[in-house]
Amino acid sequence: MNTSLSDKQIQHLYWRMGFGISSNELNAVRKLSKNNIVDRLFSESIQKTLLSIDFEGLQKNPKDLTPEERKQQRQLRNDKMSELNILWLKQLIDTKQILREKMTLFFHDHFAVRLRTPRACIHLNNIIRQHALGNFGDMLMEVSKSPAMLIFLNNRQNRKNHPNENFAREVMELFTLGRDNGYTETDIKEAARAFTGWNFTKNGAFIFRKTHHDYGTKTILGETGNFTGEDVIKILLGQKQTARYICEKLYKYFVNDDINKNHIEILTNAFFNSNYDLKTVIDTMLKSDWFYDSQNIGTKIKSPIELIVGLSKSFGIQYEDPKVLLYLQRKLNQMLFFPPNVAGWPGGKAWIDNSTLMLRLKLASLTLNSGVIEWHNNGDMPKNMMIRQQMYRKMKSKFQKKVKAKPNWNIFLSTLQAEDKASILSFMLQPKLSTAANDIVQKLHATDTKNFVIEILSLPEYQLC
Repeated sequence: MNTSLSDKQIQHLYWRMGFGISSNELNAVRKLSKNNIVDRLFSESIQKTLLSIDFEGLQKNPKDLTPEERKQQRQLRNDKMSELNILWLKQLIDTKQILREKMTLFFHDHFAVRLRTPRACIHLNNIIRQHALGNFGDMLMEVSKSPAMLIFLNNRQNRKNHPNENFAREVMELFTLGRDNGYTETDIKEAARAFTGWNFTKNGAFIFRKTHHDYGTKTILGETGNFTGEDVIKILLGQKQTARYICEKLYKYFVNDDINKNHIEILTNAFFNSNYDLKTVIDTMLKSDWFYDSQNIGTKIKSPIELIVGLSKSFGIQYEDPKVLLYLQRKLNQMLFFPPNVAGWPGGKAWIDNSTLMLRLKLASLTLNSGVIEWHNNGDMPKNMMIRQQMYRKMKSKFQKKVKAKPNWNIFLSTLQAEDKASILSFMLQPKLSTAANDIVQKLHATDTKNFVIEILSLPEYQLC
């Protein structure tokens, strides 16, 4: 097993398990062994920085309010959801606990909830953060009992003689076994009976309402008994398929969309045999040789959040109006706390379409240079570059009014280890350049480092990590 990593492999590790790495950080860790770098990532994420918002004003009972006051309450809830979104995005940008936050982002998609209930949403987000590098079983149990999940999947309406199957279905299909993996419709119906009575108080504390629970005998995945919801979750965790399904999702998210069955088997065994310890399975993945194989580097399309956070983090960007971060998420089709459905964001190639591609390519220029790219030697400008310049001009007036960003170029430029073309390209981009991109780069001048960096980040290759 290799004990050292190349710069490109270190960058790969920090992009996949975080949001990139600065030149100074790269210089600090390149002398460490692979295992030591991975251990460092874990040690930096031991602490848990929970999100916190003041919810004063949202404590009133809607029944006691006038129609106008209820309208104001709805607006306040919407404002708090926006505040929560920006708060987490800034934490993703500023955090030193990058591994914990990236795992929180992963499970934010896995346990997808779409609500305009800020207290329930922040509570669920903090549950995930607390367990992100701990025990998956503990996370699953606590997430399942959270107000957000009980509301979103209608389990408050799940009662004896009137079962609601939504939660039971999704806990098998999306959270544990995976779609059509070893369970039947009968298993779902029986599990729904076991989850009857799960609810929460007006203060958000989980409560088991005995009078709503079905105490009859149930048969679930071949086991028979007077099962409760907790029993169902334990039965699901007892299935090795649950470990396999989670490992497949981890692999697709952090390694490659194309699954290697041998690698999945290694991860599944580590995960299942450790009783679902997330640190163990992530450690196994990151200390393998195959995680750093060339076919896994620069092959993943960055999610909008990864793109926004990566740029903001690298250049210390300050936004004049933080609400622009909401605007960018909306335009790029990934709004934190608002997944499209319970299955989460599809990811991969779905991130790129006609409505998002040009903004993605323009984002670096918008945030780093007020939407301007200063072209040189116009007479020698390649045709495709001229076309892109024309498109940039069309977009500039539309987006520049909204995106008022202040990057810290001094910090970025002062920490670059080298400012020649080859070094900047290698540092800023993960994949190899396409022929078309290489032609563009050859026409560029690296004497103006700032403008050269912006143009590099405007290449399609920067969309990959």
